[in-house]
Amino acid sequence: MSISIENKVALVTGANRGIGKAIVKSFIKHGAKKVYLAVRDTGSTKDLEEEFGSKVETLEADLSNKTSIQELANKSKDVEIVVNNAGVGKPHTTIADGVEEDLQKHFDVNVFGLLRVANAFAETLIKNKGALVQMNSVASIKNFPHLSTYSASKAASYSLTQGIRADLGEKGVSVLSVHPGPIDTEMAAEAGFDDPASTETVSEGIVKALKASDFHLFPDEMAKQVEQAYKEFSENVVLADFSE
Repeated sequence: MSISIENKVALVTGANRGIGKAIVKSFIKHGAKKVYLAVRDTGSTKDLEEEFGSKVETLEADLSNKTSIQELANKSKDVEIVVNNAGVGKPHTTIADGVEEDLQKHFDVNVFGLLRVANAFAETLIKNKGALVQMNSVASIKNFPHLSTYSASKAASYSLTQGIRADLGEKGVSVLSVHPGPIDTEMAAEAGFDDPASTETVSEGIVKALKASDFHLFPDEMAKQVEQAYKEFSENVVLADFSE
């Protein structure tokens, strides 16, 4: 189903910086009526509040806490587009001290956080015939060794995104899986990626992909290279209906 941003109420987790902040700005640029800024630190969105006034509202949200996410959903019953952007991503190899603890941290936010958001907002999105946007990564398709635990968590979140699409899609909810490559964020800098794409590449891509009723978005140059290699598998396996 085609989703236009114009006159919609949206919610963006991790809205205070990086890609999340760019999504907020793009949504308002394209006519969103209101954007909820869902963040752990409610004092971190003052600049967005000053810039956009009543068009934004800050709400506390911690993806690692089920109660927090349920309270978030209870406070935003009018939301039509939920963007689950918040996540964690720290460099860590597979063969290393502390790898199990690191993987647990990544899964708690990037995987279980997605489940918490999807389940908490399901009823509202079904009622409002809305959309759920999940920030995955090219690392959900290929493991990058220096980001091994992050890659594993994103592979799991991508798999769950497919499941969410199956569950909610038949009830009128659009689901978009976003797979950026290196983007100009703190995470990309820490991981040592050179020449990252702008955050606006992702945010503007989301607006277009929702309008086009796409399931996958590979927004930047590196991601599009992955998309070309992945396209046949995606069409014939991921998007295929094996129930027929």
